[in-house]
Amino acid sequence: MVRLFTLLAALMIGSISAHGEGDIAYGEYLSTACVTCHQLTGVDNGIPSIVGWDTKAFVKTLQSYQAKERENPVMRMITEPMTTEEMEALAAYFATIKPVEPTE
Repeated sequence: MVRLFTLLAALMIGSISAHGEGDIAYGEYLSTACVTCHQLTGVDNGIPSIVGWDTKAFVKTLQSYQAKERENPVMRMITEPMTTEEMEALAAYFATIKPVEPTE
Protein backbone atom coordinates (compact mmCIF):
# COMPACT_ATOMS: atom_id res chain seq x y z
CA MET A 1 0.00 0.00 0.00
CA VAL A 2 2.83 2.40 0.86
CA ARG A 3 4.63 1.52 -2.40
CA LEU A 4 1.44 2.21 -4.36
CA PHE A 5 0.99 5.57 -2.63
CA THR A 6 4.64 6.49 -3.28
CA LEU A 7 4.36 5.50 -6.93
CA LEU A 8 1.13 7.45 -7.38
CA ALA A 9 2.61 10.51 -5.69
CA ALA A 10 5.69 10.30 -7.91
CA LEU A 11 3.54 10.07 -11.02
CA MET A 12 1.45 13.04 -9.93
CA ILE A 13 4.48 15.28 -9.47
CA GLY A 14 6.17 14.00 -12.61
CA SER A 15 9.03 12.16 -10.96
CA ILE A 16 8.91 9.23 -13.33
CA SER A 17 9.74 9.84 -16.95
CA ALA A 18 7.55 8.31 -19.63
CA HIS A 19 10.62 8.13 -21.88
CA GLY A 20 12.51 5.39 -20.03
CA GLU A 21 14.88 7.82 -18.34
CA GLY A 22 14.94 7.64 -14.59
CA ASP A 23 14.31 10.62 -12.36
CA ILE A 24 17.37 11.42 -10.27
CA ALA A 25 15.45 12.86 -7.30
CA TYR A 26 13.16 9.84 -7.14
CA GLY A 27 16.21 7.58 -7.38
CA GLU A 28 17.86 9.39 -4.48
CA TYR A 29 14.67 8.88 -2.47
CA LEU A 30 14.67 5.16 -3.28
CA SER A 31 18.41 4.73 -2.67
CA THR A 32 18.23 4.40 1.11
CA ALA A 33 17.90 0.62 0.85
CA CYS A 34 20.90 0.45 -1.51
CA VAL A 35 23.27 2.56 0.54
CA THR A 36 22.72 0.38 3.57
CA CYS A 37 25.25 -1.97 1.95
CA HIS A 38 26.70 -0.20 -1.12
CA GLN A 39 28.94 2.75 -0.25
CA LEU A 40 28.34 6.08 -1.96
CA THR A 41 32.11 6.58 -2.06
CA GLY A 42 32.44 3.74 -4.54
CA VAL A 43 34.66 1.80 -2.16
CA ASP A 44 34.35 -1.96 -2.59
CA ASN A 45 34.83 -3.74 0.73
CA GLY A 46 33.37 -7.02 -0.45
CA ILE A 47 30.17 -5.38 -1.69
CA PRO A 48 30.49 -4.08 -5.26
CA SER A 49 30.39 -0.39 -6.02
CA ILE A 50 27.27 0.83 -7.80
CA VAL A 51 28.21 4.48 -8.29
CA GLY A 52 29.02 5.92 -11.69
CA TRP A 53 27.55 2.98 -13.62
CA ASP A 54 26.07 3.26 -17.07
CA THR A 55 22.29 3.49 -16.56
CA LYS A 56 21.40 0.71 -19.00
CA ALA A 57 23.92 -1.67 -17.43
CA PHE A 58 22.59 -0.78 -13.97
CA VAL A 59 18.97 -1.55 -14.93
CA LYS A 60 19.97 -4.74 -16.75
CA THR A 61 21.86 -5.92 -13.66
CA LEU A 62 18.88 -5.28 -11.38
CA GLN A 63 16.59 -7.04 -13.83
CA SER A 64 18.91 -10.05 -13.90
CA TYR A 65 18.62 -10.35 -10.11
CA GLN A 66 14.86 -9.97 -10.38
CA ALA A 67 14.73 -12.73 -13.03
CA LYS A 68 16.86 -14.96 -10.76
CA GLU A 69 19.67 -15.07 -13.32
CA ARG A 70 22.15 -13.89 -10.67
CA GLU A 71 22.84 -15.76 -7.45
CA ASN A 72 22.53 -13.23 -4.61
CA PRO A 73 19.56 -13.88 -2.31
CA VAL A 74 19.64 -10.39 -0.79
CA MET A 75 19.63 -8.66 -4.17
CA ARG A 76 16.91 -11.00 -5.41
CA MET A 77 14.75 -10.10 -2.40
CA ILE A 78 15.34 -6.37 -2.91
CA THR A 79 14.68 -6.38 -6.65
CA GLU A 80 11.69 -8.72 -6.61
CA PRO A 81 9.05 -6.01 -5.99
CA MET A 82 10.80 -3.29 -8.02
CA THR A 83 9.27 -1.73 -11.10
CA THR A 84 11.25 -0.77 -14.18
CA GLU A 85 10.62 2.88 -13.34
CA GLU A 86 12.16 2.43 -9.90
CA MET A 87 15.19 0.69 -11.40
CA GLU A 88 15.61 3.49 -13.95
CA ALA A 89 15.36 6.14 -11.23
CA LEU A 90 18.01 4.37 -9.13
CA ALA A 91 20.23 4.01 -12.20
CA ALA A 92 19.90 7.72 -12.97
CA TYR A 93 20.76 8.69 -9.40
CA PHE A 94 23.76 6.40 -8.98
CA ALA A 95 25.10 7.43 -12.41
CA THR A 96 25.47 10.98 -11.09
CA ILE A 97 27.78 9.89 -8.27
CA LYS A 98 31.45 9.58 -9.07
CA PRO A 99 33.67 7.22 -7.07
CA VAL A 100 36.11 8.83 -4.68
CA GLU A 101 39.71 8.70 -5.92
CA PRO A 102 41.77 6.29 -3.84
CA THR A 103 44.33 7.86 -1.54
CA GLU A 104 47.75 6.38 -1.14
